[in-house]
Amino acid sequence: MSDTEPVDTEPLDPEIFGPESPCFGCSPSHPIGFHLKFSREGELVTTRFLPDERLQGPPGVMHGGLVTTLADEIAAWTVIGQKSRFGFTAAINAKLHRPIRIGTEVAGRGRIAKETPRVLTIEVTLAQLEERVFTGEFTFVLLDQAGAERLLGGPLPETWARFARGAG
Repeated sequence: MSDTEPVDTEPLDPEIFGPESPCFGCSPSHPIGFHLKFSREGELVTTRFLPDERLQGPPGVMHGGLVTTLADEIAAWTVIGQKSRFGFTAAINAKLHRPIRIGTEVAGRGRIAKETPRVLTIEVTLAQLEERVFTGEFTFVLLDQAGAERLLGGPLPETWARFARGAG
């Protein structure tokens, strides 16, 4: 496929983990969360986000840790959107190329760069005004239900169980 061919956009369900999901990044009902919505566009998973003044580190600039949180959520949804699995972040290699400005929309995209049955490497790019501001590589471990429950220290919510490695 050439870069100029249109790619179908498929919105991903923001309530895929249930309406009471506690996720800071994607839960539509999280009181202070990002409320991100994602789409699948071919091999990419994409989102758009408008950082507001609550997310500042230095005046007018999004806090670097929150930038990384945004990118990590894009990586997680790349796993969900492309593999119908969830993963747990195992490693992050990130580079902030430029400050992310408050009040200017961020376009985010993730793609699977490498994969094995248990580990995925996701490349994430963030841009503002079509200029790259962040790149990162995120390693995600795909756990079966028992492994996820050990990591969580308790039962895996029913709405998550179908996304565990080895499930349906």
